[in-house]
Amino acid sequence: MKGEGALAGTTDRSEYDVPKMDCPSEERHIRMALDGVPAVRSLSFDLPGRRLLVWHAHGAVDAITERLTPLGFGARLVETRTGSDAAEGMAADPQRDAAEARTLWLLLAINGVMFVVELAAGLLVQSTGLLADSLDMFADAAVYGLSLYAVGRAASHKLRAAHASGVLQLLLAVGALFEVVRRTLLGSEPEPRWMMGVSLLALAANVTCLLLIARHREGGAHMKASYIFSTNDVLANVGVIVAGGLVAWSGSRIPDLVVGTIIALLVLSGAVRILRLR
Repeated sequence: MKGEGALAGTTDRSEYDVPKMDCPSEERHIRMALDGVPAVRSLSFDLPGRRLLVWHAHGAVDAITERLTPLGFGARLVETRTGSDAAEGMAADPQRDAAEARTLWLLLAINGVMFVVELAAGLLVQSTGLLADSLDMFADAAVYGLSLYAVGRAASHKLRAAHASGVLQLLLAVGALFEVVRRTLLGSEPEPRWMMGVSLLALAANVTCLLLIARHREGGAHMKASYIFSTNDVLANVGVIVAGGLVAWSGSRIPDLVVGTIIALLVLSGAVRILRLR
């Protein structure tokens, strides 16, 4: 009893293996899920390694595991450390945090502008690929915006903001899928040059994001997550560019419809996960 009392105010560090955690959307879901656990003191994410470190009050590991399990990311407790070495790595660097916040604001602005540009272009040139890729930009902007909004706010505010973002993301994704169906049935004539041109602009925007994040890549774990997220966006941009080339080569709208469907489904999946947060 005396030993347990002595440990009551200490900090433990629990390490989890999370095999299905590979981008900032999963990171955000985990952060939201653990916001409701008062004993949690700090989090660190290693997305490439699929690992999560949680610093928490002694004895809170069961409550943390109960929050992680329903997310469906396959979280598995690897070990819990108690003692003088458990708090290692938990301290924050205010100057680094301020620099990372400025970078996040720039990422938010770039993705927000490109969302509007790609959405407008997709509607004008009848490209479902551009429409869907604009939603990917919106999803990125939502992640960055929510991270900035959440600073210093209560868990209930964070959850409401996440759900609002999820609802809008869901509506946009459903709208994009509806456009795919409508254009499949009624026909469309996507402009391949515009598809490739706007996608090249989006690619340049995402490469800029990668360059902005590069200096923080080995710093905060959330910046590593942003690096991976922007890398995935580059692949989506390349997909739309390739689809535009196939449309120009074949004269068929099918490549545009296929890439639009794939990207919209990925965005829809992310929205559903956000709305499942409790």
